[in-house]
Order: sequence, then C-alpha cells, then structure tokens
Amino acid sequence: MKAISKIIRALAAVCLLGIGANALEEGTDYQTLEKPLSVPKDSVVKVFSYECVHCYKFDRTVTPKLFSELDGVKFIPYHLKTKGKLGETASKIFAAMIVLDEANDVSLLSDKSKFKKAKFAIYKATHDKDDDFNGGKDKARFIKEALSAAGVNDADYDKALASERAQEILKTWDDSYDVAKIQGVPAYVVGGKYLINVKAIGSVDAMAAAVRELLAK
Repeated sequence: MKAISKIIRALAAVCLLGIGANALEEGTDYQTLEKPLSVPKDSVVKVFSYECVHCYKFDRTVTPKLFSELDGVKFIPYHLKTKGKLGETASKIFAAMIVLDEANDVSLLSDKSKFKKAKFAIYKATHDKDDDFNGGKDKARFIKEALSAAGVNDADYDKALASERAQEILKTWDDSYDVAKIQGVPAYVVGGKYLINVKAIGSVDAMAAAVRELLAK
C-alpha cells in the first residue's frame, strides 16, 4: 500500500492529502458533473488515453487494486480519442476488443481480456519503447501491434468494429472529452455523476472508501 501511495504522489507531482475518516467534501475531494455520464449507478468510469503515461501507470497499479476492493462495482473504461495522433484508431481498437470480451463473458480487468492485452501492448510500445508509429502515420502497424497481443485476426477485428455495440461504445466515449478537460486524465467518475479529485486522495484504500461513499449518495 505504501508503494502504491508513493506512485500516486510521484505521478501527481504534488503532496497528496488523505481524506481519513472525514466525510468527503464537494469541491475538494470530488465534484458533481454538470452533464452526468450515461452509465449504471454502481460503476466507476476510468477516462484514459493510450498516450498518457499516468494512465498507463495507474492501470498497472491503482486500477486493479482499487477494483479488488470494490465488490459488485462495474469497471467501465472510456478512451479519449482526442489525445494522441492515433487516438481515434486506439478507440476503435479498444471498442472492438470490448465487444469480443463481452461476447466471451470476460471481465475487462482479467488478464484474459483482449481489451486489456491490446491496451497494454499499445501502452508498452508508446511508453516503454518510445514508439510513435512514424508520427502516427503507421496506423496499420499500430493496429497489428494491438491485435497480435490480443490474439485477434483482421477479419474478427473488422467484424467486431462494425457491430452495433462497438459503434454504441464509440459514441458513448465522445463524452470523455468533457470529463478530461476538467482535470485531465486519468479521471475516475463514480456512478456517472461524481468526478474524484485523485490529488486529494492519499491511498488506494482511501480512494475505495471515497467510491463507496459516493455510490451511497
């Protein structure tokens, strides 16, 4: 837990304050979105970008730990297509992988998830290998990198992407920009309504407690 707290502090580059046992304070610990996201109440949305190194590090450390403490709470990823030269392509890949995971009843947090495999392949290429895919011009190789990691062929990808469900996901993700512009990414939205101020939370345990409190509102 101390290690994860240190990671959060390093990412935010500020001195973080724990919320302790006190009730959450609106405007400090969280804020209410003017335009709520259309998601189930018992859910946490993570708005992220493949090009965001903090999103990558949070997905390696914070997100899995957080949801391990939140029984019955649904994890819903929202990819921000407006960040990164291949942001729109990444969104299409992720939406198609989610369709395939849903068809196979695989959790998006599972190591078996095609979404997770594709996402981390892109993260690693972008941040660990500093591969910008020829300034974003090499879209075909970008897609291949993700599909190879997920074990998905071109035909299955194209079919999943063309599905009504994938198009629905992509349309829903358009709302991610309005959330991201408030405090950047990664951004965590509870119940589609409450945006957590991660800089005000001192640990994953405190963040889980904040999620539970906001879900009970």
